[in-house]
Amino acid sequence: MLTGELFVEEGLVSADQLEQAVLKQLEQGGSEPIAKVMVEMGLITERDRVRCLGKAWGIPFLDVREFKVREESLALLPGPLARKFKALPIDAQGKRLLVAMANPLDVFIIDELRQASGYEIEPLIGVEDDILAAIGNAYQMEVHSDALANVISVLGTQPLGDDDASDEDLKKAGEDAPIVRLANLIINQAITDRASDIHLEPRKDGMVVRLRIDGVMVEAMKLPKKVIAPLTSRFKIVANMDIAEKRAPQDNRISAVVNGKPFDFRVSTLPVVYGEKIVMRVLDKGGISIGLERLGFLPHNLSILQDMASRSYGIVLVTGPTGSGKSTTLYSLLNQTNDGLKNIITIEDPVEYELDGINQCGVNVRAGMTFASGLRAMLRQDPDVIMVGEMRDNETATIAMEAALTGHLVLSTLHTNDAPSAPTRLIDMEVEPFLISSSIIGVLAQRLVRQVCPQCKHEVVTPVDNLRRLGLPVLEVLGAEAASEVVLFEGAGCDACKGTGYKGRMGVHELLVMTDEIKDEILNRSPSHVIRNLGLKVGMRTLQMDGLQKVLNGNTTVDEIIRVLYA
Repeated sequence: MLTGELFVEEGLVSADQLEQAVLKQLEQGGSEPIAKVMVEMGLITERDRVRCLGKAWGIPFLDVREFKVREESLALLPGPLARKFKALPIDAQGKRLLVAMANPLDVFIIDELRQASGYEIEPLIGVEDDILAAIGNAYQMEVHSDALANVISVLGTQPLGDDDASDEDLKKAGEDAPIVRLANLIINQAITDRASDIHLEPRKDGMVVRLRIDGVMVEAMKLPKKVIAPLTSRFKIVANMDIAEKRAPQDNRISAVVNGKPFDFRVSTLPVVYGEKIVMRVLDKGGISIGLERLGFLPHNLSILQDMASRSYGIVLVTGPTGSGKSTTLYSLLNQTNDGLKNIITIEDPVEYELDGINQCGVNVRAGMTFASGLRAMLRQDPDVIMVGEMRDNETATIAMEAALTGHLVLSTLHTNDAPSAPTRLIDMEVEPFLISSSIIGVLAQRLVRQVCPQCKHEVVTPVDNLRRLGLPVLEVLGAEAASEVVLFEGAGCDACKGTGYKGRMGVHELLVMTDEIKDEILNRSPSHVIRNLGLKVGMRTLQMDGLQKVLNGNTTVDEIIRVLYA
């Protein structure tokens, strides 16, 4: 039996945090295991939960992400069986086969694996999502290439709709089995590759499918010209769009369960020269309930941000460009405050992820539900915590700041390049400086950088002078007495990272805390560089300083920091 005390003994939570989790468990009816409740609250990670579970059961824990699977062991278990039982063959040692399993206590599964492989099974425990992702990576090449070749060969024998086909013909073509299989194959490959966006781009000679993986576009498939119209129709049918409308942009959502996990896809069409370009944003509904600890914050910034999230009033702003992880940070802050004792309401455009215990509203301009009108209505709903998806105009910003002054904690986003520019941007929006200085308690700017692949990571000794020549803030991070050389890490490129040397992303942050001196400068309408200098005096670490520290910690590379922060 896995008890909360084990997590306290491991130093993962404090006794007070355990008590909060027990209260939350009781509020939910007491049926949910305490470890799952702590994961939902962001107190521990799923990896922590599984590792402690293995310790309680006496089964070794394996971090599948950092282990190189041997190809010989993959041949011992067929891919469909590995997926069915969520069991990844790791290594064969003599007559024993080491298998990472999500449920290593299931003796029936172990018997099936023994019969299929002819080896004695030695189970290890791993995180289910990591095991499924590793299975996908290990078996995907043969599955996807064979499946795609099969679908394309079938399509080659069938008459499909073209640009001149009627809407009824296109609808029939979009519902044919080969096109349905091709659409499913694209979705499955995107999820297997951990893509955040799927791009279907019609070209003169065919259609190109590209995936955004870890923030970088990667070409996944090239499809023949004849599939453009029916494949476009297929996705428009599933997204409940008008297939007859080809000259105007459309957008909608698709909900689906893929490999046993729920996903939402935000679908958008755009008329281009050779058809309609479709982009689908992949939203993993189960992957957003994460704590701030897993977003890459350095300890100093993490403790300050957690303190801000525990305040009873004030505004916390998260800034950065589109795709910089602002929504994930906001949802993590909401989870931090969601202890069951507060009334939390959000207004978003659109609602990307659904969170338990939180009241979420979507913007609907046609119905008169804007950020400003929705915020006014929310203030009549007795809220404790409010999240505003974006401060787009003076009216929304003013209402949010007045709400912060009347005893509400407000979380929101703003589009600026760095944290010190946020007050200046709000003044440009004609928000009164006294409202800004008296309501904002902190501004977080962030970017996302790719992490070094743990499976092909290797050391690289670099002269410090090389970092200085690149313009990196070496003096601020390393100090004047720095050594002449530092040890950095790079990825050599392997099957797990598709030869890129990177796998996964993490945040780079800049956290500005509002001091009395900064508030005075805001009242004086001072420019952002004055606010920046004051922030640096009280310990603010710039995006560049935070990024260099993560390079020195071995999380990312100099090239990645320069690409994201300097290019």
